[in-house]
Amino acid sequence: MTGLVRALREYDGPPVRLMEVCGTHTASIAQNGIRSLLPPSIQLVSGPGCPVCVTVTAYLDRLIALSRRPDTVVVSFGDLLRVPGSRESLAGAKAAGGQVQMVYSPMDLLRLAKEKPGRIFVFAAVGFETTAPVYAMLLNRAKEEKLENIRLLTSLKTMPPVIDWVCRQGTVDGFLAPGHVSVVTGSRIFEPLAAQYRLPFAVAGFSGETILAALCTLVKYRGQGRVVNLYPSVVTGEGNRRAQAAVEECFVPCDAAWRGIGVITGSGLQLREEYRAFDAGSDGLLEDREANPACRCAQVLMGELLPGGCPLFGAVCTPNTPQGACMVSTEGSCYHAFLNGGGSQ
Repeated sequence: MTGLVRALREYDGPPVRLMEVCGTHTASIAQNGIRSLLPPSIQLVSGPGCPVCVTVTAYLDRLIALSRRPDTVVVSFGDLLRVPGSRESLAGAKAAGGQVQMVYSPMDLLRLAKEKPGRIFVFAAVGFETTAPVYAMLLNRAKEEKLENIRLLTSLKTMPPVIDWVCRQGTVDGFLAPGHVSVVTGSRIFEPLAAQYRLPFAVAGFSGETILAALCTLVKYRGQGRVVNLYPSVVTGEGNRRAQAAVEECFVPCDAAWRGIGVITGSGLQLREEYRAFDAGSDGLLEDREANPACRCAQVLMGELLPGGCPLFGAVCTPNTPQGACMVSTEGSCYHAFLNGGGSQ
């Protein structure tokens, strides 16, 4: 690792701005103090790769409304419960009498649906290519077992279109590509973007040493359209074909709204017509209004602002009193900046 740090610190080329996209990379970078190891000429910014963080408030508001129906239970992972909608969070709705339940796996819905056949269980299906295969597995199990009280409210997004959006802004010189997503999609999915924009992509794991190696790779190939796979133990060029087929069976591409960005054509996944009976009303969830208008979560997600640039960071907004999704999620930039060294790192 010492040699990698030395190579980065001795970099004497033009300034480079590198973006990590995956929320797990964001966490590892913060926990390993990687930004503090870089020279001023290498700037590392976070991108829109935290699934909870990029979910718009209209989606959260719909979940909250569903939780207030007497026959409906909203089921979610824990990190979504405290994310503010336009007025309140799911946790707030639950405290006020809404029916909200946390689980550790979407497959838990199978048990819940069997135990209470008179209730409709709506899973908050957020995520990227990584989690979409799990939702496909859930739907196929529900069909096999003839469970008619399972629904998904989908806010599923795909990586290449949003990375393309970032590339078109012309503010990033290379990408630490998302490792978990690449396991499913394969590393070759980034090759068209690398070639079109002449930018390097490094697919990497999550250890500090691996991330440093990826940053060295990106600096080395600055200005070149290359995709380098530094995670060959689990990532192949073609990806997981079985998982891809499962997603294609249940979902089709659609336009999707991203917090702070707006609608990106073809960047989402919606249920195919054959599976629409499982949909809980996912269409038209495009509006995004921060409960606290001073929150700068959107700019942080786009790499325009470090967490410390938000006027709320560390004062009004902390992990105990989050004002935006970036401070709630354990993959959020603000959350890790607060816990691991301040908003400027």
